[in-house]
Amino acid sequence: GREKILERLPQIRELAIDFEGVDPIEEPIPVRPTAHYSMGGIDADKLGRTPIKGLYAIGECACISVHGANRLGGNSLLDIVVFGKIAGEDAVNYVSEVSFLNFGESEVETERERIEKLFNGDGSEKLHQLRSELSDAMSRGVGIFREEKKMREALEKVREIKERAENLKVYDREKSFNTNLQQTLEFLNMVEVAETIAFSAIERRESRGAHYRTDYPKRDDENFLKHSIVKRSEDGELSISWKPVTITKFQPEERKY
Repeated sequence: GREKILERLPQIRELAIDFEGVDPIEEPIPVRPTAHYSMGGIDADKLGRTPIKGLYAIGECACISVHGANRLGGNSLLDIVVFGKIAGEDAVNYVSEVSFLNFGESEVETERERIEKLFNGDGSEKLHQLRSELSDAMSRGVGIFREEKKMREALEKVREIKERAENLKVYDREKSFNTNLQQTLEFLNMVEVAETIAFSAIERRESRGAHYRTDYPKRDDENFLKHSIVKRSEDGELSISWKPVTITKFQPEERKY
């Protein structure tokens, strides 16, 4: 009741009032699903090495493939601690055996031009609006329950947003601690990841772990007991290939709880 909430949950009550306009003394706090963890990521081996020589990936950004299609609670911290140590030790060995590579001035110039383009954009598209549309499209089409028609609609919308993002403008022209630039770059990365997620989800015609399709409700080990590998070619198009899953002691089983 009122006394218990005021005694035990005053901060929770304050957050509910401030962000949702809901007083939990009077009515229930709304509960909604949200993105918590990203299964999959940059393709990496058990040492954290990626297909790009010298580049390592560990933690939530990586797919070292210890979590399967549905990570168990608490394992993300364990993941980054264990593989952070392993990758760090391997990286020390790697750098001791190679010389420093000269970074071409053309690559630096390409990145400089990309940043300058954001500063000089026409501003006809607004970051907050595109980000909201991206969130809505992914929630509707590639959320908890998935089916092909809605996922294709989401993919089409993501690609539309990607085109419109060419007209974004960074208004803060500071060269250091520029949060406007940071948020814009993060958004552009989010668009790339969203396109990859939608594209690969459409191609995986089964349900497995956190990927649940109402049009393919059963797991299909015969055709899809494998990793989805998505790459972007030089012409900008996405392509998908498959990588075997390494199974050692424990065989895949249906989750029944």
